[in-house]
Amino acid sequence: MELKIDTFIAGKGGNTFFKAITHPLVSTCAAALLEQLKLSGPVAIYDPFNLVESFAAIYSMQNLNISAVYVQAVDQVGQNRLTLTTAAVSELPQSQAGSLLVVAFDADKLLANIRHLMPAGMIAFSLDQLKLPIEMLTEPHNYLSPLNFVTNCVFFRNDKQHQTRLVSANYWSAYGGSTVTIFAWLFDEQGKQLATWQESICKSMESIVIDSSTVSVRFALSGFTGLLFLHVAGAAGHDVVKYALDIHGENFVSSTHDANAWPADLYAGLPAPGPDEQVFLWLQNSNPCPIPAGALGLNIMGSKKIVRLNSEIAPFATYRLNVADLLPEARWPQQIEIHAGRYIGRPRYKIVSTNGHHRIAHVNIERTDLKVDPAIARLGSLMGKGFILPAPLLQGQRFCTKVLPTPMSTSQLELPIALLVYTADGELKLKLPLGSLQRHQCVSIDLDDVLAAADIKHDFQSSYGHLELVYDFDNQIEVDGWLHAIFRYQCRSSGHTAETSFGAHIFNTALTYLNEPQSYLGPAPGLTTRLFVRLAAPPFDTMCQLIYPVSSMWHQQSQTDLILHNGHGDEVARTRINIPASGSRLFTYNETFAQELRQQAGQNAYLLVRDTTCRLFGYNGLIGRNDAFSLDHMFGF
Repeated sequence: MELKIDTFIAGKGGNTFFKAITHPLVSTCAAALLEQLKLSGPVAIYDPFNLVESFAAIYSMQNLNISAVYVQAVDQVGQNRLTLTTAAVSELPQSQAGSLLVVAFDADKLLANIRHLMPAGMIAFSLDQLKLPIEMLTEPHNYLSPLNFVTNCVFFRNDKQHQTRLVSANYWSAYGGSTVTIFAWLFDEQGKQLATWQESICKSMESIVIDSSTVSVRFALSGFTGLLFLHVAGAAGHDVVKYALDIHGENFVSSTHDANAWPADLYAGLPAPGPDEQVFLWLQNSNPCPIPAGALGLNIMGSKKIVRLNSEIAPFATYRLNVADLLPEARWPQQIEIHAGRYIGRPRYKIVSTNGHHRIAHVNIERTDLKVDPAIARLGSLMGKGFILPAPLLQGQRFCTKVLPTPMSTSQLELPIALLVYTADGELKLKLPLGSLQRHQCVSIDLDDVLAAADIKHDFQSSYGHLELVYDFDNQIEVDGWLHAIFRYQCRSSGHTAETSFGAHIFNTALTYLNEPQSYLGPAPGLTTRLFVRLAAPPFDTMCQLIYPVSSMWHQQSQTDLILHNGHGDEVARTRINIPASGSRLFTYNETFAQELRQQAGQNAYLLVRDTTCRLFGYNGLIGRNDAFSLDHMFGF
């Protein structure tokens, strides 16, 4: 029951046609176009780019009297589309249809090439009737340019217990952009549009802040939980809206980040509830068509039993699912796969404990296109550790740390991995082989137990370090490079918990393998750092841990600048830190910059982490009242 449209194409990126026809402004225009075609009698389809079935997956064409589907390429003649056998467009003169739909944008040239073939009286239509207003386009002369659809969805909530704050910056200015305009649509849980607005970001690197309380007051809204759709015009370099997202209340704070802009078939890394916990999953329909009942489902990782959600979800609606309603038997440390059918972007989940604490995090895309790659096992002689998944090991006296490896592609039947433990100064204290974990195995690694068994717990009681998950090829098992895990942290005094998840990359080596080490923009290798750290407004403080993972030999220490910007994007101050190779540095905003500088920076300030000598990986979060805290990995650009 998956949506029959490509959303993301491996090796090419996101499918702009998908974004173009699912944009919130398009559905009304599409309905009008279909009504015109219906009234015109028999309809002929000209489908030169094989898009008509993708269009029909979003907008039903069942009420049209379609007489024929014509194609341009000879090798596409005789195919099945819309249950009809495709014909060559050169046969168009024999058509008895009253209208012709050209399934393409920027269709003038296509029509010019075939207009002489159209029978007298035939009326031509195209998808140009669905185009967005020109003020929303960055490259109006190339409608399907990715820069015309710099969009993303946001889980957005505001009520007496929850406030949401989205923070980003005009990072497009670093790639030649200037003024960007943000167009926003807010939908409630039922998919009803609550508000729409736009705002301009005029200065280079100016901060972007959208606060749910401000939106609620501006539009006189009562409490809401829903989907915020963002569209940016004037962008350059990146075709995705990246952001940090904090959801906080009186006694809790959670941090997550941008959703995936292209809905996927599968997501994984959803933790099952532990003792005295409930897990809720928000399923947000980012399309203008409803999600049919039974299209979405859950299964315990490694199990073939999929339990389907027997509810329809309206266009742009948000559905709150209690995981126990579908999988009452699921228990931590089991993890859950989400069968999303390309209907939903990367979902958020919320874990509620009986002690009143709760936290919000996100799942990750489970790849369906990967295959095991024998070459990865041979990287060691050239690229050292190769793929590395780094994460903080927080101070043992205050926090306990747990790691749950999570299969994140359908090709992963077993994972041969090892856990490395480093001090902040880059000393390797432990290498622990975890064996070959089978797909159905859900093994939670408690660092209290690991460090105690290795008699190194004392090294991390009053200090911190970091962890690395790497492949362990002593098991001689082939892998695919898509290594993921959930990292869970709990404050010992208060019980507040935070968690985040991510995947492995190759870091800091002069060699390249496929697209690794990844670059923020352009081809590999990516050997520099530009990370965004949003800074919370009082009473919160912001903490950040920067990790310097090294796959093979690299510089002995980083040359890392922490650059404080005010909300207008102006630099206020900077300080340099040096991180040893395979080491890390943990700091807070309040400790790093004096109160006078923080006041000068103002409420919408942010940090830019810049290093031209190495690639760092970072985590940041908020510290609130009563030892409430959050932690999530950072984004770069």
